[in-house]
Amino acid sequence: MLLVQFTSPSGTRLLGALEQDQIRVIDAYPSSYALAQAAIKSRTSIEKLATAALGNTIYNYADVASEGRLLPPLDHQDDAHCYVTGTGLTHLGSADARDAMHKKIGGDVENLSDSMKMFRMGVECGKPAAGANGVQPEWFYKGDGSVVRASGQSLDMPDFALDGGEEPEIAGLYVIGDDGAPYRVGYSIGNEFSDHVTERQNYLYLAHSKLRACGLGPALLIGELPQHVAGTSRIYDIEGKPRWEKAFVSGEQNMSHTIANLEYHHFKYPLFNRPGDVHIHFFGTATLSFADGVSVKAGETFEIESPAFGPALRNRLAIKNSEFAKVKAL
Repeated sequence: MLLVQFTSPSGTRLLGALEQDQIRVIDAYPSSYALAQAAIKSRTSIEKLATAALGNTIYNYADVASEGRLLPPLDHQDDAHCYVTGTGLTHLGSADARDAMHKKIGGDVENLSDSMKMFRMGVECGKPAAGANGVQPEWFYKGDGSVVRASGQSLDMPDFALDGGEEPEIAGLYVIGDDGAPYRVGYSIGNEFSDHVTERQNYLYLAHSKLRACGLGPALLIGELPQHVAGTSRIYDIEGKPRWEKAFVSGEQNMSHTIANLEYHHFKYPLFNRPGDVHIHFFGTATLSFADGVSVKAGETFEIESPAFGPALRNRLAIKNSEFAKVKAL
């Protein structure tokens, strides 16, 4: 089941189930957050609650999208209570890239870069036996709920950034219950969006490169993630003509870590188990236009599409003027 959050023409928040090119409104639940909280409290699956509440009101998806009424698939009314984070060096890539990577990490560990050491650790210990915990992955913080953009909204790149490049990824979406336990609401396709030029200068700049906006949605996939997820990442120029295109894969079949291992190493921290909070956690990628020498320009559009997640995620790159707040001594 695919769920979509959006607004009516009058601005009312709505939640609906995607039925091909239409959205059927789910009555009684104005948001995926409300639906998730109800599922937690009633100890019922989200799909069961959503199916039981399907109403008769239907919207055309294309109209909602073209009118800019899509919302991120999961959010919190207070942005400060939504964490946006992610993990890197988790994907094996295509068969050719996988073979090249194994050759690169197959030698003496001491001669590997720190990034390659981390990747090798994941390949060797990222998929532990059931009930065991594997090696912890690279982890990063992107921001709070204010950095999340719905499909159709612009991805703002600060004017001090050196690059703004896409990262086609799957994100896990979670709500923390009143019992302090994390509950996975579902998955969404996303554009994790980073400053790769800054990161390339020195890997210790990774933290800076990740403090950017991100695209998410439009749909929320309820249920288990397929072992193999295939999709296509594209860039369109200012005139809307295709400029770059490449297939990407995800899902555990194409990863060096299990989803459970990535989740454990995020939620093992008490800070991330505060009742009521929302978490959006990106699982990584192995496909970047930056790796092919592409530099995306303001006004160009990112498109990330995967059949498992329904409609494509589209975001235009925009540059935002920075407003530096001068520190004042008290």
